[in-house]
Amino acid sequence: MGWPVRHSLSPRLHNIWLRKYGLDGVYVPLGVRPEYFAEALLALPKLGFRGVNITVPHKERALALVQSATPVAQRVGAVNTIAVAEDGSLVGDNTDGFGFLENLQQAQPCWRGDRRRAVVLGAGGAARAVVVALCDDGVAAIRLVNRTLSRAQALAAELQGPIQAVPWSERNRVLADADLVVNTTLLGMDHQPPLDLDLSFLPPNAVVYDLVYAPLETALLASARARGNPCVSGLGMLLHQARPGFAAWFGCMPELTEDLAAQVLGEGKGCSSSV
Repeated sequence: MGWPVRHSLSPRLHNIWLRKYGLDGVYVPLGVRPEYFAEALLALPKLGFRGVNITVPHKERALALVQSATPVAQRVGAVNTIAVAEDGSLVGDNTDGFGFLENLQQAQPCWRGDRRRAVVLGAGGAARAVVVALCDDGVAAIRLVNRTLSRAQALAAELQGPIQAVPWSERNRVLADADLVVNTTLLGMDHQPPLDLDLSFLPPNAVVYDLVYAPLETALLASARARGNPCVSGLGMLLHQARPGFAAWFGCMPELTEDLAAQVLGEGKGCSSSV
Protein backbone atom coordinates (compact mmCIF):
# COMPACT_ATOMS: atom_id res chain seq x y z
CA MET A 1 0.00 0.00 0.00
CA GLY A 2 1.66 3.18 -1.15
CA TRP A 3 1.58 6.10 -3.57
CA PRO A 4 3.06 5.46 -6.05
CA VAL A 5 3.21 1.66 -5.84
CA ARG A 6 3.54 0.51 -9.45
CA HIS A 7 7.33 0.20 -9.08
CA SER A 8 7.05 -2.33 -6.24
CA LEU A 9 8.46 -5.84 -6.68
CA SER A 10 6.80 -7.05 -3.46
CA PRO A 11 3.82 -8.62 -5.26
CA ARG A 12 6.12 -10.72 -7.43
CA LEU A 13 8.26 -11.74 -4.43
CA HIS A 14 5.40 -12.79 -2.15
CA ASN A 15 3.52 -14.57 -4.92
CA ILE A 16 6.66 -16.60 -5.68
CA TRP A 17 6.74 -17.67 -2.03
CA LEU A 18 3.01 -18.41 -1.96
CA ARG A 19 3.38 -20.75 -4.92
CA LYS A 20 6.56 -22.33 -3.53
CA TYR A 21 4.95 -23.24 -0.20
CA GLY A 22 1.58 -24.20 -1.69
CA LEU A 23 -0.37 -21.56 0.22
CA ASP A 24 -3.82 -20.34 -0.78
CA GLY A 25 -3.33 -16.62 -1.10
CA VAL A 26 -2.36 -13.73 -3.33
CA TYR A 27 -0.40 -10.50 -2.79
CA VAL A 28 -1.71 -7.47 -4.69
CA PRO A 29 -0.40 -3.90 -5.04
CA LEU A 30 -2.73 -1.24 -3.63
CA GLY A 31 -2.12 2.28 -4.88
CA VAL A 32 -3.71 4.55 -2.26
CA ARG A 33 -3.60 8.33 -2.31
CA PRO A 34 -2.61 9.93 1.02
CA GLU A 35 -6.06 11.45 1.56
CA TYR A 36 -7.67 7.98 1.39
CA PHE A 37 -5.03 6.06 3.34
CA ALA A 38 -6.74 5.87 6.73
CA GLU A 39 -10.05 4.77 5.22
CA ALA A 40 -8.40 2.12 3.06
CA LEU A 41 -6.17 0.75 5.82
CA LEU A 42 -8.94 0.39 8.37
CA ALA A 43 -11.10 -1.45 5.81
CA LEU A 44 -8.59 -4.30 5.32
CA PRO A 45 -9.97 -6.60 8.07
CA LYS A 46 -13.48 -6.30 6.62
CA LEU A 47 -12.13 -7.26 3.19
CA GLY A 48 -10.47 -10.43 4.45
CA PHE A 49 -6.84 -9.34 4.24
CA ARG A 50 -4.27 -11.09 6.45
CA GLY A 51 -1.98 -8.08 6.34
CA VAL A 52 -0.26 -5.47 4.24
CA ASN A 53 3.08 -3.86 3.59
CA ILE A 54 3.29 -0.08 3.81
CA THR A 55 5.59 2.00 1.62
CA VAL A 56 6.09 5.71 0.98
CA PRO A 57 4.48 8.03 1.83
CA HIS A 58 2.35 6.19 4.42
CA LYS A 59 4.84 4.60 6.85
CA GLU A 60 4.76 7.22 9.59
CA ARG A 61 1.03 7.79 9.45
CA ALA A 62 0.39 4.05 9.68
CA LEU A 63 1.86 3.99 13.19
CA ALA A 64 -0.89 6.30 14.41
CA LEU A 65 -3.63 4.19 12.80
CA VAL A 66 -2.79 0.66 14.00
CA GLN A 67 -4.27 -0.63 17.25
CA SER A 68 -0.89 -1.89 18.51
CA ALA A 69 2.74 -1.78 17.40
CA THR A 70 5.94 -3.67 18.16
CA PRO A 71 8.67 -1.94 20.21
CA VAL A 72 10.88 -1.54 17.13
CA ALA A 73 8.07 0.13 15.17
CA GLN A 74 7.43 2.49 18.08
CA ARG A 75 11.12 3.33 18.32
CA VAL A 76 11.48 3.90 14.59
CA GLY A 77 8.23 5.85 14.51
CA ALA A 78 7.08 4.18 11.31
CA VAL A 79 5.37 0.98 10.16
CA ASN A 80 6.14 -1.03 7.03
CA THR A 81 4.38 -4.31 7.90
CA ILE A 82 0.89 -4.81 9.33
CA ALA A 83 -0.74 -8.07 10.38
CA VAL A 84 -4.47 -8.45 10.95
CA ALA A 85 -4.98 -10.20 14.28
CA GLU A 86 -7.73 -12.76 14.91
CA ASP A 87 -9.89 -10.08 16.54
CA GLY A 88 -9.55 -7.87 13.45
CA SER A 89 -7.14 -5.40 15.02
CA LEU A 90 -4.10 -4.12 13.12
CA VAL A 91 -0.64 -4.88 14.53
CA GLY A 92 2.16 -2.72 13.15
CA ASP A 93 5.80 -3.71 12.81
CA ASN A 94 8.91 -2.34 11.12
CA THR A 95 11.22 -4.80 9.39
CA ASP A 96 13.13 -2.23 7.33
CA GLY A 97 16.06 -2.04 9.76
CA PHE A 98 16.33 -5.82 9.84
CA GLY A 99 16.32 -6.00 6.05
CA PHE A 100 18.77 -3.12 5.73
CA LEU A 101 21.44 -4.69 7.94
CA GLU A 102 20.93 -8.25 6.68
CA ASN A 103 21.43 -7.04 3.11
CA LEU A 104 24.46 -4.92 4.00
CA GLN A 105 26.18 -7.76 5.83
CA GLN A 106 25.38 -10.26 3.08
CA ALA A 107 26.65 -7.97 0.30
CA GLN A 108 29.67 -6.71 2.30
CA PRO A 109 30.67 -9.47 4.75
CA CYS A 110 33.58 -7.38 6.08
CA TRP A 111 31.28 -4.57 7.20
CA ARG A 112 31.46 -3.79 10.92
CA GLY A 113 29.49 -0.87 12.28
CA ASP A 114 31.71 -0.07 15.23
CA ARG A 115 33.68 3.17 14.89
CA ARG A 116 32.38 3.71 11.34
CA ARG A 117 30.91 6.94 9.96
CA ALA A 118 27.75 7.02 7.85
CA VAL A 119 25.95 9.59 5.70
CA VAL A 120 22.21 9.02 5.36
CA LEU A 121 20.28 10.94 2.69
CA GLY A 122 16.64 11.54 3.58
CA ALA A 123 14.58 11.84 6.75
CA GLY A 124 11.43 9.84 6.00
CA GLY A 125 10.19 6.49 7.22
CA ALA A 126 12.96 4.48 5.56
CA ALA A 127 15.63 6.83 6.93
CA ARG A 128 14.26 6.40 10.43
CA ALA A 129 14.64 2.62 10.23
CA VAL A 130 18.14 2.89 8.74
CA VAL A 131 19.35 5.33 11.40
CA VAL A 132 18.01 3.16 14.25
CA ALA A 133 19.66 0.08 12.70
CA LEU A 134 22.99 1.90 12.31
CA CYS A 135 22.87 3.12 15.91
CA ASP A 136 22.21 -0.42 17.11
CA ASP A 137 25.08 -1.62 14.90
CA GLY A 138 27.49 0.67 16.77
CA VAL A 139 28.15 3.30 14.10
CA ALA A 140 30.14 6.13 15.68
CA ALA A 141 28.72 9.05 13.67
CA ILE A 142 25.70 9.53 11.41
CA ARG A 143 25.29 12.61 9.22
CA LEU A 144 21.60 12.95 8.38
CA VAL A 145 21.20 15.03 5.20
CA ASN A 146 17.76 16.17 4.06
CA ARG A 147 16.37 18.78 1.69
CA THR A 148 14.30 20.14 4.59
CA LEU A 149 16.86 20.66 7.36
CA SER A 150 14.26 21.10 10.10
CA ARG A 151 12.93 17.61 9.46
CA ALA A 152 16.43 16.12 9.80
CA GLN A 153 16.97 18.11 13.00
CA ALA A 154 13.69 16.89 14.48
CA LEU A 155 14.52 13.28 13.61
CA ALA A 156 18.02 13.54 15.10
CA ALA A 157 16.60 14.99 18.33
CA GLU A 158 13.92 12.31 18.53
CA LEU A 159 16.13 9.30 17.90
CA GLN A 160 19.08 10.53 19.97
CA GLY A 161 22.44 8.84 19.39
CA PRO A 162 25.46 10.10 17.40
CA ILE A 163 23.30 11.83 14.76
CA GLN A 164 24.07 15.23 13.23
CA ALA A 165 21.57 16.98 10.95
CA VAL A 166 23.28 18.47 7.89
CA PRO A 167 21.88 20.97 5.34
CA TRP A 168 21.30 19.61 1.83
CA SER A 169 23.80 22.14 0.49
CA GLU A 170 26.54 20.34 2.47
CA ARG A 171 25.71 16.85 1.15
CA ASN A 172 28.89 16.59 -0.94
CA ARG A 173 31.29 17.92 1.67
CA VAL A 174 30.23 15.48 4.39
CA LEU A 175 31.16 12.53 2.18
CA ALA A 176 34.86 13.22 2.72
CA ASP A 177 35.34 10.88 5.72
CA ALA A 178 32.35 8.57 5.23
CA ASP A 179 32.59 4.79 5.45
CA LEU A 180 29.01 4.31 4.26
CA VAL A 181 26.56 6.38 2.20
CA VAL A 182 22.88 5.41 2.17
CA ASN A 183 20.25 6.93 -0.10
CA THR A 184 16.82 6.51 1.52
CA THR A 185 15.08 9.09 -0.70
CA LEU A 186 13.04 8.49 -3.86
CA LEU A 187 15.58 10.50 -5.87
CA GLY A 188 16.92 8.36 -8.67
CA MET A 189 13.87 6.07 -8.78
CA ASP A 190 12.07 5.53 -12.07
CA HIS A 191 9.77 8.49 -12.82
CA GLN A 192 11.40 10.56 -10.04
CA PRO A 193 13.98 13.37 -10.22
CA PRO A 194 17.65 12.33 -10.23
CA LEU A 195 19.85 12.39 -7.12
CA ASP A 196 22.39 15.17 -7.44
CA LEU A 197 25.42 13.93 -5.48
CA ASP A 198 29.10 14.48 -6.25
CA LEU A 199 31.00 11.34 -5.27
CA SER A 200 34.41 12.85 -5.94
CA PHE A 201 34.60 13.72 -2.23
CA LEU A 202 33.98 10.10 -1.18
CA PRO A 203 36.84 7.80 -0.06
CA PRO A 204 37.38 4.95 -2.58
CA ASN A 205 36.67 2.21 0.00
CA ALA A 206 33.38 3.69 1.26
CA VAL A 207 30.28 1.55 0.72
CA VAL A 208 27.47 3.10 -1.34
CA TYR A 209 24.00 1.70 -0.58
CA ASP A 210 20.90 2.78 -2.52
CA LEU A 211 17.53 1.67 -1.14
CA VAL A 212 15.99 2.38 -4.54
CA TYR A 213 15.69 -0.82 -6.58
CA ALA A 214 13.74 0.45 -9.59
CA PRO A 215 15.96 0.70 -11.56
CA LEU A 216 18.14 -1.98 -10.00
CA GLU A 217 21.31 -0.14 -11.07
CA THR A 218 20.59 3.46 -10.14
CA ALA A 219 22.71 6.35 -11.39
CA LEU A 220 24.18 6.60 -7.89
CA LEU A 221 25.31 2.96 -7.89
CA ALA A 222 26.60 3.21 -11.46
CA SER A 223 28.71 6.24 -10.57
CA ALA A 224 30.02 4.58 -7.40
CA ARG A 225 30.85 1.35 -9.20
CA ALA A 226 32.69 3.24 -11.94
CA ARG A 227 35.03 4.78 -9.36
CA GLY A 228 35.57 1.47 -7.55
CA ASN A 229 33.40 1.90 -4.47
CA PRO A 230 31.71 -1.22 -3.04
CA CYS A 231 27.98 -1.07 -3.84
CA VAL A 232 24.81 -2.48 -2.29
CA SER A 233 21.50 -2.58 -4.17
CA GLY A 234 18.14 -2.07 -2.52
CA LEU A 235 16.75 -5.31 -3.96
CA GLY A 236 18.42 -7.40 -1.25
CA MET A 237 16.86 -5.23 1.45
CA LEU A 238 13.45 -5.84 -0.13
CA LEU A 239 14.01 -9.60 0.00
CA HIS A 240 15.23 -9.65 3.60
CA GLN A 241 12.65 -7.27 5.08
CA ALA A 242 9.83 -9.26 3.49
CA ARG A 243 10.57 -12.50 5.36
CA PRO A 244 9.18 -11.54 8.83
CA GLY A 245 5.99 -10.17 7.25
CA PHE A 246 5.36 -13.32 5.25
CA ALA A 247 5.91 -15.38 8.40
CA ALA A 248 3.43 -13.23 10.34
CA TRP A 249 0.73 -13.59 7.69
CA PHE A 250 1.19 -17.23 6.67
CA GLY A 251 3.05 -18.91 9.56
CA CYS A 252 6.02 -19.86 7.37
CA MET A 253 9.44 -18.17 7.35
CA PRO A 254 10.52 -18.15 3.67
CA GLU A 255 14.04 -18.94 2.53
CA LEU A 256 16.24 -16.72 0.38
CA THR A 257 17.43 -19.06 -2.35
CA GLU A 258 20.25 -18.22 -4.75
CA ASP A 259 17.90 -17.77 -7.70
CA LEU A 260 15.27 -15.71 -5.85
CA ALA A 261 16.54 -12.32 -6.99
CA ALA A 262 16.49 -13.43 -10.62
CA GLN A 263 12.95 -14.76 -10.21
CA VAL A 264 11.76 -11.51 -8.64
CA LEU A 265 13.30 -9.57 -11.52
CA GLY A 266 11.48 -11.83 -13.96
CA GLU A 267 14.64 -13.55 -15.15
CA GLY A 268 14.05 -16.99 -13.62
CA LYS A 269 12.30 -19.98 -15.16
CA GLY A 270 8.53 -19.87 -15.07
CA CYS A 271 8.41 -16.30 -13.77
CA SER A 272 5.35 -14.18 -14.37
CA SER A 273 4.75 -10.50 -13.90
CA SER A 274 3.34 -9.17 -10.64
CA VAL A 275 -0.40 -9.22 -10.06
